[in-house]
Amino acid sequence: MPPATEQAQYPHARKGLAYAGGAFGWWAIVVPTYFRVLSQNGADPMELLVQRVIFGLPILLIMLAFSKQLGAFIRAATTRSSLRVLVPSTILIGINWYFFIYAVSTDRLSHASLGYYINPLFSIALGFVFLGERPRRVQWWAIALASTAVIVMAYAELSYQVPMIDNGLGEMIADPNAPETKGFPWLSLLLPGSFGLYGLLRKKANVGPSVGLSFEMMLLLPLCALLLVWLHRNDQGVFLAEQTPVWVSAVMVLAGIVTIVPLICFTSAVRLLPLSTVGLLQYSAPTGQLVLAVLFFGEHFTPLKFVAFAIIWVAVGIYSWDMIRGHRQSRAATATEMLE
Repeated sequence: MPPATEQAQYPHARKGLAYAGGAFGWWAIVVPTYFRVLSQNGADPMELLVQRVIFGLPILLIMLAFSKQLGAFIRAATTRSSLRVLVPSTILIGINWYFFIYAVSTDRLSHASLGYYINPLFSIALGFVFLGERPRRVQWWAIALASTAVIVMAYAELSYQVPMIDNGLGEMIADPNAPETKGFPWLSLLLPGSFGLYGLLRKKANVGPSVGLSFEMMLLLPLCALLLVWLHRNDQGVFLAEQTPVWVSAVMVLAGIVTIVPLICFTSAVRLLPLSTVGLLQYSAPTGQLVLAVLFFGEHFTPLKFVAFAIIWVAVGIYSWDMIRGHRQSRAATATEMLE
């Protein structure tokens, strides 16, 4: 029996590419822009995280009801083996979400971008440490280059000096319009670290992505409700506050849609495309975030930071080439077995 061609195996690949483009484009442009607009209108990163959970959970539960997965949700919530995984994964996804919002609101989106380039390589390292997986030599080279990129990025930030200008009185002062240095790029390590560990845990959970995320949001909900009350009692809350423009509160209600839409697109893309294709397309998200940070958010991008990103792009290229080569070898081996 001849092996099925990729076109026959994935007949709706064009639709899958559209879904993948929607998901990664959304994560690249819509999500950081959304948080940027709200943070510039006084919203604290903690409140934005709270809104993400409060307005996202109802949408997810409605989706579970329509897809008849509420039974799976209840089983996940009452099964000890699932709880052992989903409780710590909730902490990790909460950390990841909060610090991504923090990155956007503190002009560190380029740091987040570097982190998400590193993420797949960090996952390889986690597989080696916790699952006994053996990275190929080429993958070790990619991991080493990613580590080098972080070091160069750190040096670029720590050695950056705000340019000086003449204040008109013959005195040189720091340019008040110049971006400030952001120090060591710890977000470039924290974001892939938290998300990589999250993925490692979720790999051990026998629940679907929508069910797992719904349960994680459900666990976060009581804490988010308490945080919302605390923020408003301390006059730090923006949502529905007297001084807040109506449009800002209205935009905050969209937090659930902003969170869920790319997840729906992503899960649809995974069903319709080879995982290798999805793996390559994922790099469009941090690329878009980097462009957004430099061209529209005004983050400083010195030649040395460009060197750091050039190194990570080489690492990503090596990793992607190795992934494609492995995929082709696997398909060739499968075809040979079927012919025999």
